[in-house]
Amino acid sequence: MNLQGLIVCRDLLKEEIFGGIADRFEIAARLIEKAEMLGLSGNLYRAYLIYLLAHEPNLISISIEMRGGKIGKDLREVFKHDIEILLPILRGELVGELKFLNNYEPSVKNGDESFNELIRRLEKVRDATEIVYTFIEHYRRYGYGDIATYRAFRWDKNIIGIRHFETIKLSDLIGYAHQKELLIGNTTAFVSGKPANNVLLVGARGTGKSSSVKSLVNEYYSQGLRLVQITKPQLKNLPEIMETLRKFMSKRFIIFLDDLSFEESESEYKYLKSAIEGGVESRPENVLIYATSNRRHLIRETWRDRSEEHEELYRDDSLNETISLSDRFGLIVHYYAPTQAEYLEIIRSMLKKQGIELEDEDLRLEGLHWEMSHSGRNGRTAQQFVNHYLGQR
Repeated sequence: MNLQGLIVCRDLLKEEIFGGIADRFEIAARLIEKAEMLGLSGNLYRAYLIYLLAHEPNLISISIEMRGGKIGKDLREVFKHDIEILLPILRGELVGELKFLNNYEPSVKNGDESFNELIRRLEKVRDATEIVYTFIEHYRRYGYGDIATYRAFRWDKNIIGIRHFETIKLSDLIGYAHQKELLIGNTTAFVSGKPANNVLLVGARGTGKSSSVKSLVNEYYSQGLRLVQITKPQLKNLPEIMETLRKFMSKRFIIFLDDLSFEESESEYKYLKSAIEGGVESRPENVLIYATSNRRHLIRETWRDRSEEHEELYRDDSLNETISLSDRFGLIVHYYAPTQAEYLEIIRSMLKKQGIELEDEDLRLEGLHWEMSHSGRNGRTAQQFVNHYLGQR
């Protein structure tokens, strides 16, 4: 096919498969390599083209991200021009002499939820206008490239996708109904484009604070929510991180700080204060900060700090400084250690998911014995007991 007429999708010509390689066996070798690496199936010309349009940036996908989902009428028409050129491939009409290129089954299929949904939707449309609409809606909902593929990211001079992110859901977390309600309400408002607050989840260790945040991303992924986890030393990079996320305005990002606390001598908390509220540059409207901590006041305070003999002249100013950070989180969600009954119910629910039901007395004796010999009563201890029980069966 002659693809020289492409405009906004012109980068496809850099791909050797579509850019004019004459040898059919070379094309076959490249397509099969891509199929095995990416988990592509069916007509490989079609599957690989859709993969490129979904993952490689082009003017359409970039514009939609930067403008919060908006695209001009003329740019849409230019995209339609390109899709009409690519139509025979997208319809699966381009077939190879080697028959296995036309109905290929890879060793392991692609597990990317957004990409597989796009493949299924395109199977139902034939007209160029409908295909344009399908791609535009895909870009609006999922984005392109790593933003579409991954739910969570880490920071290393740019956002880097986390391939093996936990699949935990809110329904997997037993108890804490009020805490879930608060988190769901705030996050639903956020992904809907309504005002929402930065969140501090504080309380006893092992109670599911971190799991709650991770589960939100799994629940709201298809609505455009993504997570970027950063470490305490990376707080100084917050302006750069914010500016990077500002480029993806059709998505919503939670910047996640896990197990956060500061010693009095650490100054990184000032970067966080400035990012939440009070900096010269405003926080992007598509970014919120969710943090977990075992401390209600994130900056460590000692009794000496409260002493009248404290050497600082204006002692109240010092105390205000230590509590002002946590006060900047608009929503503070408290997690308390479970009661004995709640702890046993967590164990019961975890075992039930594995098809195991213990008698009440056996559950009580074994669960409480495990609690006393370990780090107390919480969800983490319950999970450790279940792992031990399953491992000994």
